[in-house]
Amino acid sequence: MSALSDSFAVAESALPTPREEAWRSMPLRVLERRAFVAATHPSASPELVADVPTPRLVFVHGALNEALSDLTGLADGFTIEHDVVLDGATDAGASTFTRSALAQAATKIVLAPASSARLHIVELGLPTGDAELWHRHLHIDVGTDASLTLVEHQIASGAHSHFANGAVRVSLAAGATMRHARVNADPDGATRFLHTDVSVATKAHYARFDLELGAALSRHELRVRLDGNEASTAAHGALLGTGKRHIETRLQVEHVARDTRSDLQWRGLASGRSRVVMHGGIRIDAGADGSDAQLSNRNLLLSDNAEIDTQPVLVIHADEVKAAHGATVGQLDANALFYLRSRGVPEAQARRMLTAAFVQSLLSQVDDADIRTLLDARLSAALKQLDPGDNA
Repeated sequence: MSALSDSFAVAESALPTPREEAWRSMPLRVLERRAFVAATHPSASPELVADVPTPRLVFVHGALNEALSDLTGLADGFTIEHDVVLDGATDAGASTFTRSALAQAATKIVLAPASSARLHIVELGLPTGDAELWHRHLHIDVGTDASLTLVEHQIASGAHSHFANGAVRVSLAAGATMRHARVNADPDGATRFLHTDVSVATKAHYARFDLELGAALSRHELRVRLDGNEASTAAHGALLGTGKRHIETRLQVEHVARDTRSDLQWRGLASGRSRVVMHGGIRIDAGADGSDAQLSNRNLLLSDNAEIDTQPVLVIHADEVKAAHGATVGQLDANALFYLRSRGVPEAQARRMLTAAFVQSLLSQVDDADIRTLLDARLSAALKQLDPGDNA
């Protein structure tokens, strides 16, 4: 993997191998024979982001595009700085991919205490002659009692085979609230790795929904630390595997303080020859008494050739806690399918209806109507692209 190693040249770091537990399911070998070039910054049509609300920041191949960005309506108390060099320790266990992203100058977003704001961030990938690689580093600070709504759109305007590598760090001060949604809709040939690290202070709340719809190879590491008493998180998501895609999410929630709460609900679909991997980990540290942690991961196999791997992990070092986790992998309910067929619904349509209901029911957990509408539209469009033959 020398060519790939050169693209992730970080001192004293090495690329992970399948021998490492956290990377054993990732088919990194598919990247061995690929060569990536440094990212260019091609021009993009305004039509590509016309349906994204303002205020918005637009990045093309990892670089800010001021022509497509539009900060109209940016709330008072909201500051955005680019190319900020940040000092900070990186976890000893962080991968070379994460370290490479964090080594970049960051876009820093700060919301002042007691303020309220919304922002959309768009990442565009465009067809070019070569497979390109870029890193993106985003740092977000939400002040005391402030409220931030942030939506990330990861989209493309055509087929490409680029590699997007990113790291996001979020810090919520006491009493802060953040609603964070992300839609990954990369094309079939793309690769996307992302590491998100969130710290939640006393009585702060972090709500998140991830919609994984794209990329040939995608991996998201999401770590949420409930650092303050009565901190909470509700992190949900849906993973849609189609074709030969590999979609992987590794979730780690750490209850550090007392009376913290986590609600984690995830759904997975795998059709064609795709593979969906979900690792859901909860750790309740010593002294984090009164914690309440719930994890559910339900999955549907829509093809005999698809694969779903789910691994819920619960580690408890405290007394007087409530914690539960569960994971299921199954197929469409034969009785429900028979019921719809007996009412004259064609088989392909019946399968689509049941599949859509399985995933879209999770959107009821999103309490922001605008975000819920956006996610529902993206998910509905993706579900319509499922080949009925995949479901047989």
